[in-house]
Amino acid sequence: MGEFVNLEVADGVGTIRLDRPKMNALNVQVQEEIRAAAIEATERDDVKAVVIYGGERVFAAGADIKEMLDMSYTDMADRSGPLQSSLGAVAAIPKPVVAAVTGYALGGGCELALCADIRIAADNATLGQPEILLGIIPGAGGTQRLTRLVGPSKAKDLIFTGRFVKADEALAIGLVDRVVPADQVYDEAVAWAKQFAGAATYAVRAAKEAIDRGLEVDLETGLEIERLQFAALFATEDRRIGMSSFAENGPGKAKFEGR
Repeated sequence: MGEFVNLEVADGVGTIRLDRPKMNALNVQVQEEIRAAAIEATERDDVKAVVIYGGERVFAAGADIKEMLDMSYTDMADRSGPLQSSLGAVAAIPKPVVAAVTGYALGGGCELALCADIRIAADNATLGQPEILLGIIPGAGGTQRLTRLVGPSKAKDLIFTGRFVKADEALAIGLVDRVVPADQVYDEAVAWAKQFAGAATYAVRAAKEAIDRGLEVDLETGLEIERLQFAALFATEDRRIGMSSFAENGPGKAKFEGR
């Protein structure tokens, strides 16, 4: 259990909960606790999907600027790798991950949300990558994940200007996937995650890996990644259960075992 970040598990859903008042600033301790929670969520068999949540008031308002203020080039040269990999541990969770975004998700907070597979935002949420206003650029994946999500032109607009994006615009450009009333954000995220509590675990994992790895390569290589993942699933018990259930009872009735 971390001081500011914890993994709470119920009904197959693991919630990585940030709780560092007032704004969930991502200092080094929080970054490392996020890493630890992501690794725990990856390793636990009772976690089938993950929600990233900062509470009702704020998702995460960015890095701890006071902590970074006096860092030298060599300090950040040493820290930048662990910074990226701490949030990258969330992106690497081989299970469905949803960010429940309330209030502000700025800078590192936006980068954390970008590590999820989908983002459900409150209607009063505000997102952005304002690092340029501090004389720097996003350093925890923003220039790469944002560009892959919304395209280079929109990413450049947001990163070059550092402007904030309200929920309606975030939805329009594809930065978030759904906008709901603020008091429903967490419940909506949990409901999405619960879909996978009884899913074919290794099939979902293979689908995520094929999509994520395929984005980084040419089509031919991506198709080969898909082919290998597809064939490998024929070694799982869930593949046998799923196909047998379909043949006997039709689609959607299989009781998977997660193996």
